[in-house]
Formats: sequence, structure tokens, C-alpha cells
Amino acid sequence: MRVVAAMSGGVDSSVAAALMIGAGHEVIGVTLKLLPSGQWETESGCCSAEAAHDARRVAAVLGIQHYVLDAAEEFEKSVVAPFAAAYAAGETPNPCVWCNRDVKFGWFVRRAKEMGAGALVTGHYARSRVEADGSVRLLRAVDRNKDQSYFLYRVPPADLAFARFPLGDIEKPAVRERAKALGFLYWS
Repeated sequence: MRVVAAMSGGVDSSVAAALMIGAGHEVIGVTLKLLPSGQWETESGCCSAEAAHDARRVAAVLGIQHYVLDAAEEFEKSVVAPFAAAYAAGETPNPCVWCNRDVKFGWFVRRAKEMGAGALVTGHYARSRVEADGSVRLLRAVDRNKDQSYFLYRVPPADLAFARFPLGDIEKPAVRERAKALGFLYWS
């Protein structure tokens, strides 16, 4: 199956992509550009041009195609503006929940389908299961110290059914060992 792997340039998303290759899937690596031009190039860490460069390096090691999709407008509309308004109103929202629901899954799932993918793969530490009645359950990761299912609780069931979380059944130390074995040596 062709899958799109969300690649941040970090260990988790890189190993998730490698695991899908190891399972025999055709993997296309994609990094989301969430910040406007100018800011994207000068930021560091996740969500930066530097992170996209790291993801491109990993894709080269894995022998897969890598693309950057510009989601900055969607991110501003769905996450930044509502967060600023809620914060100004005295609320304390969690923008990561909105980003996962609206951008990293909603918007990104549509783009992955346009690319002919049968699944969107992420490095989230979470699990999902499609039940016999067709409903989808979001489950905590095996590694309780890394579990990220709480960031995904607002992702619509159809998007969860389309997603794959290959790290959900793996402990973080095993992920680091896998990264080391793959030659991703620039991570300490």
C-alpha cells in the first residue's frame, strides 16, 4: 500500500516511516510547513525549515521521496487565530489538539488521499483499532511515559481509521535503538 509518512525530521517520525518500509509499504515522506515564509526559515526546532531539512536527509537515507506541503494558511486559520481569540477571552486552550484535529489529520488526510495514499503514518505514540461494528477506538500507547493519545482525542473517527501509528506498540528506548541501527546518527 502507498502511505504518506508525516515527517518532522525527528526520531519518532523517521522510525515510523522506516517501520512502514520494513512492512513492505511504498512510503512517501511529507513535512508540513506550518509557519509563514520568513518565520519558517528563521525558527529552529520542529515546524521549521531546519526540521524539513532533517526530514529530507532521513528520506534520502531511507530511499524515499520527500515533499514539503505548505499548510501555513490552514494552520493560521484553524489553530493560531482561534487560539489567540480564546486566550484573549481568558481561556487556556490546547492548540496541539486543534492542530491535530484540523491540520495534521483533517487537512493532511485530504492531501494524502490526493497523493493516492491508503494511509497517513505518524510518529505519535498512540494506537487505534477498528471494531467489528466499524467504529474506531483511540487507545493509549504501550509506552505510558510517551503516550500522546490525549492530543488526538478530537481527531474524527474517519481520520483515525485512515491513520497508522506504528510506534504505539513500541517503547521509546527501542525506537532510539532502531534509529541508531538505521544510521540516524545525528541524534544524540
